[in-house]
Amino acid sequence: MPDISLTTLLLLCLAAAAAGWIDAVVGGGGLLQLPALLVGLPHLPPVYVLGTNKAVAVVGTSAAAVTYVRRAPVDVRTAVRIGLAALAGSLAGASFAAGIDSAVLRPLIMVVLLGVLAFVLLRPAFGTAPAPGPATRQRVVAAVLVAGLGIGFYDGLLGPGTGTFLVIALAAILHMDLVTASATTKVVNICTNLGALAMFSVQGTVLWRLAALMAVFNLAGGTVGARMALKRGSGFVRGVLVVVVVGLVCKLAWDQWMA
Repeated sequence: MPDISLTTLLLLCLAAAAAGWIDAVVGGGGLLQLPALLVGLPHLPPVYVLGTNKAVAVVGTSAAAVTYVRRAPVDVRTAVRIGLAALAGSLAGASFAAGIDSAVLRPLIMVVLLGVLAFVLLRPAFGTAPAPGPATRQRVVAAVLVAGLGIGFYDGLLGPGTGTFLVIALAAILHMDLVTASATTKVVNICTNLGALAMFSVQGTVLWRLAALMAVFNLAGGTVGARMALKRGSGFVRGVLVVVVVGLVCKLAWDQWMA
């Protein structure tokens, strides 16, 4: 573990707990946890921050997924298919990342997010009730292509808000309510996180002792978040979704013009 103060360690653990809660409800926990690690570990190369962040996140995501699968009607088979496609997409996106100027992509992503925000606000019924019957084969294929390969590619290329994009895409394409979409997203995230963590582990860029400590708090936050989402329903998830999307737009705007 790097030489950091007790105060910094406590703040990192609290950030991990909050990130686990946000990620379990609607995705986007990395918006809090990753910046916290960057601030708390300023002298380490960013790759160590990324590797440690993945090691922490996969624990909280797995805890949330288990909680959801036990209580929500999650189609694990479909979720794993989307997750494997997302893993392939993220690897492809990562291979292009070095040659792409993220300053060009951020404004485009902000426009998309503002469109998503308007869509959610102007359609109060979005994600409040699932469509009757199972999803058609065509919709499953579309979800694999868009939510899997497409959003997976974005995750490897740029990254912020991937979980939130997945929730929205699954609700729109497969007509899931927002609680079921969040639950399915957690299974997809496990696939992508494990793939990324494997790469970081091989490179030796994971601070395992720090990750283990933060993971305990992330796990607690993820479990509580999943239970709250299941208990309070899609209206609660919708409110958190709006807050996270606004936060993501502000984060990207800051990175683009202020940082």
